[in-house]
Amino acid sequence: MTTAFVFPGQGAQTIGMGKALADAYPAAKAVFEEVDNALGEKLSALIWEGDQDQLTLTQNAQPALMATSLAALRALESEGLVLAERASFVAGHSLGEYSALAAAGSLSISDAARLLRTRGLAMQQAVPVGVGAMAALLGLDFETARDVAAAAAQGDVCQAANDNDPAQVVVSGHKAAVERAVELAKEQGAKRAVMLPVSAPFHCELMAPAARVMAEALDDVEINDPVVPLVANVVAEAVTDATMIRSLLVDQVTGSVRWRESVLFMAEQGVTEIWEIGAGKALSGMIRRIEKSIACKAVGTPEDVASALNG
Repeated sequence: MTTAFVFPGQGAQTIGMGKALADAYPAAKAVFEEVDNALGEKLSALIWEGDQDQLTLTQNAQPALMATSLAALRALESEGLVLAERASFVAGHSLGEYSALAAAGSLSISDAARLLRTRGLAMQQAVPVGVGAMAALLGLDFETARDVAAAAAQGDVCQAANDNDPAQVVVSGHKAAVERAVELAKEQGAKRAVMLPVSAPFHCELMAPAARVMAEALDDVEINDPVVPLVANVVAEAVTDATMIRSLLVDQVTGSVRWRESVLFMAEQGVTEIWEIGAGKALSGMIRRIEKSIACKAVGTPEDVASALNG
């Protein structure tokens, strides 16, 4: 059986995530402590007993989700799992790409935490609140959704930001253009088209200021070749070169998350099982809609760790 490990993106965050792992596994607790030290604050306190609205802020959610994913991985490793022996690929959805890179030894956990804090703040500050928006178009294929976004732009920015699965594409851009895209999508036969409760228009040209911030931040960080190939969001194929990874992480800020294609790429490479490492099961749901032959396991609790290793 050929296995890939994937790591969730924003939206999976919940108060209390990772707490049971930290209580059960010293190695998992050490991840949260390392992230707290890297950021100079008790992010773990917010994650475990804070306010959901505070946790959902981009600059908090991003390092928090990475910490939870790496805590789950360290729990698996403390039970004997060796990533390089068990996984043929790693991949992550948007910020999850940083989790994947930390898992594969390309980034240190501390650097990943600081980069995600910088990324979250930069993405939030790139566009004034209320100027941008995102919407999910359900029931349209990617080509139709991309055409809808282009037609809705009318001089504004409106782009296909996330190609999540065969029936879910997220568009991003100026608020008025995204609202036009919602109406056009309904005319094109979308089952649903809904504005998303996000604070900024991620993964579109409006994020260019954030991409420049990330280019500078990434220049100051050591990036190693990953021990397992990364299936990168913006190219939907395997990457093993640290220099290329550095460049793709910059491109990722404004580029589309090609998740559907990434899963299909892994399936074409013989992947038959995918473990979702960290909070929630959103990626598992997408993967099942993309390629039914792939078995999915979500690993976010001590019970999940035992089940994954014994299953």
